[in-house]
Amino acid sequence: MAVPAAAKAARALAAAAAALVLLWCVHFRGGLALSSPTNKGLIFNIHPVLMLIGFIILGSEAIMSYKILPWDHDTNKMAHMLLHAIALFLGSVGIYAAFKFHNESGIANLYSLHSWVGLGTICLYGIQWVFGFVTFFFPGAAPTLRRSALPWHIRSGLFIYLLALLAAELGFLEKLTFLQAAGLGKYSSEALLVNFTALVVILLGSTVVLYVTAPMHSEHMHGYSAMRKS
Repeated sequence: MAVPAAAKAARALAAAAAALVLLWCVHFRGGLALSSPTNKGLIFNIHPVLMLIGFIILGSEAIMSYKILPWDHDTNKMAHMLLHAIALFLGSVGIYAAFKFHNESGIANLYSLHSWVGLGTICLYGIQWVFGFVTFFFPGAAPTLRRSALPWHIRSGLFIYLLALLAAELGFLEKLTFLQAAGLGKYSSEALLVNFTALVVILLGSTVVLYVTAPMHSEHMHGYSAMRKS
């Protein structure tokens, strides 16, 4: 099955976003580390990298999986579940890194809108995954319950994805504001890179949402409509 142009565009934007956030955290911010006795910023750098790769990039791939993966329905369902599970794991490590950075740097936790939206998003993401697992995979609900639950599962999944995009944008804004308050030039290369990365994430999320919600020209086993077989 050929990958549609919109899905190719989403994947290109995802690759660009990953490259940009790594360039920012490694080149401009010094690298990544789960433990650093002198430069606590290296611990924080894990946070934006894993949150973006997990919730945004792998989350995007998981959302598109039923339309772009060439396998049978059950295999696509397994891929959908595993991609979300990996995204949830990476996001959890990213949240841990943020708390570790704050605690070791003497910074208060959960005081900003970004932290509130972000923590709420990962909690909802976990609930959504557990609900999907027990309803559509194992042990699996009755067919009538699965059919009635499916539209809400899809809608709530897209809603949580939008929350993840919002949390990411708030995070870019918050971190850049702190850096500029500490002396980073408003038109410096790093500031422009962060803003451009945030724009790429917006374009990625918009492309994914438009693609998965667009009506299909023909019914086939790889679309969201096929999820009714779950």
